[in-house]
Amino acid sequence: MAEAAAKDASAGKPGWRKVLSSLGHRKTGYMLLFGFAAGLPYALLLGTLYAWLSDAEVDLETMGVFSLIGLSYAFKFLWSPALDRVDVPFLSKLGKRKQWIVTAQLLLGAFLVILSMLDPVSQLGWFSLLAGIGAFASATQDVVIDAWRVDVADEVATIDILSTVYQMGYRIAALVGGALALFMAERTSWPTVYLTMGGILLFVGFLGLFAPDSNVEEINAAQREKGDDPYGLREAGQVNPRTRMMALIGVGLLWGWALITVGVFMVQSLASDPEARPDSVAFITTMGPLIVIATVVVPALIAAWIVRQERKGTNLLAEPTAASSSLERAGDHLYRALVLPLVEFVGRMGWSLVLILALVLTYRITDAVWGTFAYPFYLGELNYSKDEVAVASKFFGVGAVVLGLALGGFLLTVLGRMMTLTLGALLAALTNLLYADLAIGGVRMAAVSDFIGFTWAVEQFGGDQRLAKLMVTIGAENLAVGIAGAAFVAWLSSIVARGYSAVQYALLSSLTMLVGTLGRGALGKMIEDQSYYDVFILTTLIGFIAVALCLIEWLRVARLGKDSGMDEVALKNA
Repeated sequence: MAEAAAKDASAGKPGWRKVLSSLGHRKTGYMLLFGFAAGLPYALLLGTLYAWLSDAEVDLETMGVFSLIGLSYAFKFLWSPALDRVDVPFLSKLGKRKQWIVTAQLLLGAFLVILSMLDPVSQLGWFSLLAGIGAFASATQDVVIDAWRVDVADEVATIDILSTVYQMGYRIAALVGGALALFMAERTSWPTVYLTMGGILLFVGFLGLFAPDSNVEEINAAQREKGDDPYGLREAGQVNPRTRMMALIGVGLLWGWALITVGVFMVQSLASDPEARPDSVAFITTMGPLIVIATVVVPALIAAWIVRQERKGTNLLAEPTAASSSLERAGDHLYRALVLPLVEFVGRMGWSLVLILALVLTYRITDAVWGTFAYPFYLGELNYSKDEVAVASKFFGVGAVVLGLALGGFLLTVLGRMMTLTLGALLAALTNLLYADLAIGGVRMAAVSDFIGFTWAVEQFGGDQRLAKLMVTIGAENLAVGIAGAAFVAWLSSIVARGYSAVQYALLSSLTMLVGTLGRGALGKMIEDQSYYDVFILTTLIGFIAVALCLIEWLRVARLGKDSGMDEVALKNA
């Protein structure tokens, strides 16, 4: 027995051999491709597009309105239930996730090609409409790719490796859709850039036809073994239809209200004349918290109420029943899509859900909340040139992120998920102090750059110490962001359940973006009233909150015996 146990332990021992085996897997290759396909439209629609609009001399107010298409990414969880249950006509044979992935990629490619044929000045209405639809399709693709990653993970192509490779593809796409696109536009034209990028996405969509997909029957069998069969709602011991309908109506009305509210706001903003546009700042600050309460807090309480009914044995079916009408069957389908993922998550996590939500809300806030003010800080406060910022941030910075992701993936395999998650949170918090030093002159960062010889290296390419200290600061932060990002996505992917991954992951990842969006207004006011130095000290302290929460989550996971960092399938189904 002891010898067998030792053999099992040896088989699970982390190291380079396991990493290389995972990297050579077919699923890992497609994960890199899908990560690239997810990052490219985001870079083109929420970044590079503004450079095109600037060259076309579109006014700043209109460009500000265009930024609202980013709400598609923040609220993507609102339509994620449909992606878990609805098939694309004529494409369902491709697979549960792949049918949506390929459809989104082909549509995005087509949208970018059409966008390249429009004039952003004389055809602004069509231009904004296509950009908005493209953002919606891109956010939809993100939801399904995240679900695909969770569903196809196995002992070789682990969730940790897939999560890391996904982000590497995403960051490479940011470089292609950002720096390379600007380089091409300078030498050709913006229509040529978007036509080329659209062609790339169309080709990726074609390659996606041959990707592996999740086995729906295996997922359903696993759920039946756990007692949460999504196709057995009317079996004995299940919550009765009347109770389920009450929960469905409650969650459906709340999510429906949020979806309509966001949709109407985006249509009014993109389609109205400047004087008739709603106030975007007022909408985000007033309606944002209400939408979070309506779509997360109250539905979680409703799901907890259902779980309580199940555990107390009240309002349960005494014997199997059958749906007597098409309306009841439709209600069952809607319950499976909208409410059951929440019930499963709340029931599995219990009171730990409070800790998980707190960690989700705080883990990435240190870099997400101040990222909007990065360029004003570099260009306005520190007076760097656009070329210097491009070199430091776009080229050197993206390389540092990719290196951080690779290092994060290895640390996940060697140290385990929770240790890497905690280390990433600590590094992400501490690197804000490097920016605090830049804000007061950067003497320490200049000394570090000189000591490690980086200043000398930059001077060989025509730079100076001033550029070197910026590159060192951005490189160190992005290295930390890469490690933290790899660990965070792997952790998020590990706590959602196969079969419900689209809704659960979309909901958690959307919360990460929403908090950053809601906090930027207050941070901007703090910069104006005080200084960037004070802001970086504050974001460092906020980062320590995430470190503390990571330690508590680590303790929770350790008590459950889950932190092997290796067997993701067992972790998801535990």
